[in-house]
Amino acid sequence: MQQKIKSIISSSIEVKEKILANDFFVKRIQDAADQIAEAFKNGHRLYLCGNGGSAADAQHLAAEFTGRFYSDREPLPAEALHVNTSFLTAVANDYSYDQIYERAIKAHGRKGDVLIGLSTSGNSKNILLAQAEAKTRGMVVISFTGESGGQMKDSCDYLFNVPSKDTPRIQESHILIGHIICQLVEEKLFPTEKQ
Repeated sequence: MQQKIKSIISSSIEVKEKILANDFFVKRIQDAADQIAEAFKNGHRLYLCGNGGSAADAQHLAAEFTGRFYSDREPLPAEALHVNTSFLTAVANDYSYDQIYERAIKAHGRKGDVLIGLSTSGNSKNILLAQAEAKTRGMVVISFTGESGGQMKDSCDYLFNVPSKDTPRIQESHILIGHIICQLVEEKLFPTEKQ
């Protein structure tokens, strides 16, 4: 059993080491963080969406921006699009589950805002429709996916296709990437002497 635990931990580390060794991937993290910081600086908002564990990750990252990450500072306008359960269930019931995030972007998305879609497969229809709607509105679109990027690789400005096909390992790296972005954005907008 202990060997199995060690194997799982090693697998997680291996995926992160692949990201670490990919200079283009690392540069993309910096570029996406700069884009989000610029959006916040100019009065725009960040929206996030996902399904299942990816929805939990979206909500987690939104909370890091609106609450705090490392420093006490002003809250940043970030929202996970699934947290209004009345809206979610109404749209799923009256239209379809595929349209939940697209409809939310139609209601709230504005030019200059940012949308982060999280999907380990990269093929979640509700996120694909949201990203397409965001693009028509002049929003910046960021995709967190697994290795292939799925269909989401063609509907985003920044692709973070984690080099794995294993859902838990992909999600662990999504949180890592999201946390790095949170830290970089916070440091850029609220510099401290410790940096």
